[in-house]
Amino acid sequence: MDRRTFLHYAGAVTTIAGCHNLIAQTLPNSSVQLSLSERKSTLKIPLTYTGLSYELAQLTDPYFFSASNHDLVAYFRLLSPHGVLRIGGNSSEFCWFKANASTPEPKLHLPTNNLDANWMPHELFAIMPAAIDSLADFIKVTGWHLIYGINFGNNSPEKAAVEAAYVAQKMGDQLEFFQIGNEPDFYHDPNNGTRPRSWGFSDYMKEWTAYAEAIIEKVPKARFGGPDVGASSEWVTRFDQEVSTRLGSRVLAVTGHYYAQGPPNDPHVTIKRLLNGDPYITNRVKSIVASARSHGRIYRMTEGNSCYRGGKPGMSNAFASSLWVADYMLHLADLGCAGVNLHGGSSNFLIASLGGHTPGVEGATHPQAVRGGFYTPISSEPSKEIKAMPIFYGMMLANQFAGCTLLDVNGNMQSLNATAYAVKHEHGFKIAFFNKDELNAIDLSIQVPRSAKNIIVWRMQAPALDSTEEVSFGGAEILAHAKWKPKTNETVKIKNGISTIQVPAASAILLFLNN
Repeated sequence: MDRRTFLHYAGAVTTIAGCHNLIAQTLPNSSVQLSLSERKSTLKIPLTYTGLSYELAQLTDPYFFSASNHDLVAYFRLLSPHGVLRIGGNSSEFCWFKANASTPEPKLHLPTNNLDANWMPHELFAIMPAAIDSLADFIKVTGWHLIYGINFGNNSPEKAAVEAAYVAQKMGDQLEFFQIGNEPDFYHDPNNGTRPRSWGFSDYMKEWTAYAEAIIEKVPKARFGGPDVGASSEWVTRFDQEVSTRLGSRVLAVTGHYYAQGPPNDPHVTIKRLLNGDPYITNRVKSIVASARSHGRIYRMTEGNSCYRGGKPGMSNAFASSLWVADYMLHLADLGCAGVNLHGGSSNFLIASLGGHTPGVEGATHPQAVRGGFYTPISSEPSKEIKAMPIFYGMMLANQFAGCTLLDVNGNMQSLNATAYAVKHEHGFKIAFFNKDELNAIDLSIQVPRSAKNIIVWRMQAPALDSTEEVSFGGAEILAHAKWKPKTNETVKIKNGISTIQVPAASAILLFLNN
């Protein structure tokens, strides 16, 4: 099985009939009618829903996550005032905490097979206390919370506990939980090689518990999430069931990864396939969410993106990823997921995390300015200005629903590649509508709730699905230093309780129905 495809059997976001409570009625000329209704059971999207994920090795640069990195702070704040940063990734299995000058460097363990076929780092990364100090300041000034990944691949419970104690002491209440290990379901695969071929889930639980208990000895209030798998949804539900008898309420979340497509040099990885989605994710996520809730936990997707192994240029760094991620995030929220962390970071660390491989460049049809990390929401290359990438716009749209209560959307779009979501809040309602058809516009009619007095529209659009520039949201691009505010003041009239609006091909709208 390919790496980093959590819920591979679940697939990507579906856009077929029956998805996210959309009941369909498609009218001539690509016309759609929608109405809203209350749900039988209330489901509120957490304020902390939106998140980012970075390699733990990024901390070898102690000035990256720092309160003095003003532009990065500004982009985090623009994305969400209540977000969650997850630190982990492949590189976490080769990071070691240099607690003081006398802490010895561990031995580097490399697989005995051909390293060209191995997709793990082939070097060690020393994490200094100063980097944790800077990270703590960064977390405080952004207002975000932290999920911290502990090396499980090449570490010991005792060393893990020392690191966890330092992190907990510095982060305080802004530490959400620890994760122990990254994609352990792949450890026995040759492209990972962290454990022997015979190693499996039972071995994982035994070792994981030893690490957790060692951490609790030094951090009595420690909380955990897991298993942070790359592909196996079975591991998620087994972990959720078995950990209850061992650590109970200390485990706050079940976690896993999801990459919609990959690898990037596969010619079958295309924008059309990305936006068409996959019909299986709904039932799988529902099953995991139900299991988590039955044990008093949440489910969070702690790492993922449009295409694994660094992303595909012309897709992952293009407007198509904006439409995909906003739809994906809202679909998971609609299913009860408590949060989504999109992976990214500086390309040098992302490439190192893949053992130096750069499949995105190898499969590119045009020369690339960077060698990897095409899917990153925030571009942060050395000596270059930090900037928002197209996928950032989609995340920003989805985050407009954070803290709101989900509604059912009634309509019928089974013949269209389109999706819709709605929420209510104290000032009215919000509706997101995605037209993922590359050619055809949609005339959208909405039966407006009686309390709504006016409607304001923010559009998310770009010249084309493969556009890497000129993406806009609310009529405005995100400028240098994270400067953005909507420019358009588009309003929609309400006539006899109905509002109509055109949604151009390959675009999205966010409607504010104000009371």
